[in-house]
Amino acid sequence: MDLQKLEELKKKYLDEVNFRKNIAGASVPYKYDIMVCGGTGCRSCKSRLVQDKLNEVIKNKGLQNEIAVHGVGCFGLCVNGPIVLIYPQDAMYVKVTVSDVDEIVDALARGELVERLLPENDGHKVYKKVDLKFCKKQKYIARNNAEYMSLDNILGDYIALEGYSALYKVITSMTQDDVISLIKESGLRGRGGAGFLTGQKWEYARLNDAPQKYVICNADEGDPGAFMDRSIIESNPHAIVEAMAIAGYAIGASKGYVYLRAEYPLAGERLQNAIDEANKAGLLGKNIFGTNFDFELEIKFGAGAFVCGEETALMHSIEGMRGEPSLKPPFPAERGLYGCPTIINNVETLANVAQIINNGASWFNSIGTEDSKGTKVFALTGKIKNSGLIELPMGTTIREIIYDIGGGIPNGKEFKAVQMGGPSGGCIPAEYLDTPIDYKSLSDLGSMMGSGGMIVVDEDSCMVDLAKFFLQFTVDESCGKCTPCRIGNKRILEILTKITEGKATMEDLDKLEDLCKYVKDDSLCGLGQTSPNPVLSTLRYFRDEYIEHIQQHKCRAGVCKALTRYKITDKCVGCSACSRACPVGAITGEIKKQFSINQEKCIKCGKCYNTCRFGAIAKE
Repeated sequence: MDLQKLEELKKKYLDEVNFRKNIAGASVPYKYDIMVCGGTGCRSCKSRLVQDKLNEVIKNKGLQNEIAVHGVGCFGLCVNGPIVLIYPQDAMYVKVTVSDVDEIVDALARGELVERLLPENDGHKVYKKVDLKFCKKQKYIARNNAEYMSLDNILGDYIALEGYSALYKVITSMTQDDVISLIKESGLRGRGGAGFLTGQKWEYARLNDAPQKYVICNADEGDPGAFMDRSIIESNPHAIVEAMAIAGYAIGASKGYVYLRAEYPLAGERLQNAIDEANKAGLLGKNIFGTNFDFELEIKFGAGAFVCGEETALMHSIEGMRGEPSLKPPFPAERGLYGCPTIINNVETLANVAQIINNGASWFNSIGTEDSKGTKVFALTGKIKNSGLIELPMGTTIREIIYDIGGGIPNGKEFKAVQMGGPSGGCIPAEYLDTPIDYKSLSDLGSMMGSGGMIVVDEDSCMVDLAKFFLQFTVDESCGKCTPCRIGNKRILEILTKITEGKATMEDLDKLEDLCKYVKDDSLCGLGQTSPNPVLSTLRYFRDEYIEHIQQHKCRAGVCKALTRYKITDKCVGCSACSRACPVGAITGEIKKQFSINQEKCIKCGKCYNTCRFGAIAKE
């Protein structure tokens, strides 16, 4: 591959991309391009069947010369999948099924859209996706152009959108120090957890002389409810390939590994295809772009151990050893994989690199806040209307995310808190909704950016139970190497369990807080050091719920079964629906008379509560 070949490929595929962007002058042999989401979320909703049906119907109607069909990466509005994008109208269809296909094709043949499949803003149909509230405040950098690249021609479309031009620029016109200075000046911080300055990490590795150095992409995304990295790889794998080659050049490394969760088969397939394409095109391998720079890239699959998200445990896993962390220093930049200087960046961090090279440091650091530059990708899940993947400028407030982009809390419920940063993060209550999202602000509230998980909880959530859920996760995922994490977290979980069962005392609450601080201060790695965060943050903001559980034996949300009692009130009309739903026969009565619950037989499953259409069952 040389510059001329790169420009030829860009010219060859530019029209198709520009057509989708509705840029004047784009010449393609069809009128419409239907792009069907091929991300894991939409695939699970049978989007592949929709795509196959579109091709079949278009062929049967003889419209192959008018309508093209392609797969596309994740758009982000996962709750409404399968998503179908219609270009050049820039329209989006939601919850598309195979039975909708004929109507879609017939409408396009008439030059029309199917209004009933369009998404809504406040009850009104939206004809352009850019006008959707979900999209308006988003800014794409890490996920840039994903909605315009065909999965059938992802290398060609990536090159048409300036792909690999950053790599060419770097290895033909910049020194290693030039590249590192640019990344440092941009203010890019690691998007995987701690937020360490990326350029500084690269510089440390650059300054350590060694015959062999390594670049690792940490794609071991293990937080519950997180799918940012998976989506980026599935939608735009070449962005990671190019960035890793740039990082390799910057620090003097000739070998890279992507450590990918084996539970991400689609991401693995697409990333391997991208690596194969890059090797075939001369964008990886020997003498890249005719220079003396060599770089090889390989995927290593992880077995799903959460602790392998920690960099030293990750490296041990690649080396074929047990995934356990090591004491630091030495840091990986000094002595990492196979004892050689190594840099480790997560997927989202790397997805920013090529655009910083192409657009400049000042462009990137003009976005965001003084402390936190650029954008951040979040997986917005839980009790929220528009769950999915979002990318926002740093400094966007939690309120904007929850109510403008997320659409608010469903079923008229009240927002209670948002768990930021996954099991390593903390809960932020409603009183801090106007907090800007940046590293310092979240840390001040006892939470963290983490990799970007955002789990929204409403008034029906018990904060003690939520803390117990995350502690159970970290107990299960602890490697067991250090005593504070291995034993301490189990003791924390035991106290939380006592509280949710109504068996704890106020002394237990004091022990809980002291133990959390001990585990946080004395654990070996980031897993143990951050595992108490959900408990400490809920104690900080929702201590009254803990006290209610202990002193009043009450769970106000009715989540903790041992403290919950269902009672049939005088609103009962005697329809017997609750009795028929009860799996243990605890509800008895006569038709058209008030039924009752045998509390000794009741297993507190809540089926009666969920079944009653008259609001006659109270949860106490």
